[in-house]
Amino acid sequence: MITLNKVHHIAIICADYSKSKHFYIDTLGLTIIQEIYRKNRDSYKLDLALNGNFIIELFSFPNPPKRISRPEAAGLRHLAFEVNDIQETRNHILEQGYETEEIRIDEFTQKRFFFTADPDNTPVEFYEK
Repeated sequence: MITLNKVHHIAIICADYSKSKHFYIDTLGLTIIQEIYRKNRDSYKLDLALNGNFIIELFSFPNPPKRISRPEAAGLRHLAFEVNDIQETRNHILEQGYETEEIRIDEFTQKRFFFTADPDNTPVEFYEK
């Protein structure tokens, strides 16, 4: 049996690097660990942290195929972030110009949550602590 300690990071390929970088840094508040331009791949690699912990590896590649979100397809379904204040979080996302769902209540936990999408239409969930 192997021992897994934690999720190390999530890798995301974006179609428009500047839009995705803005979303994850300026809208969500993740911080840059390092940003590397890989000339041989014509690609950026941006390592992002949440509360000082490496969480997202954002890649840019020339002309990646679009992600299928709807209908839902096999593979990664969404990213989810725990937040302290669900209404404040939704207001902030809306103020940044992104559309969101209405706040809903999880029928099993009774916690509030909502979804938005990143610039590549990857679903992003915010879930009440």
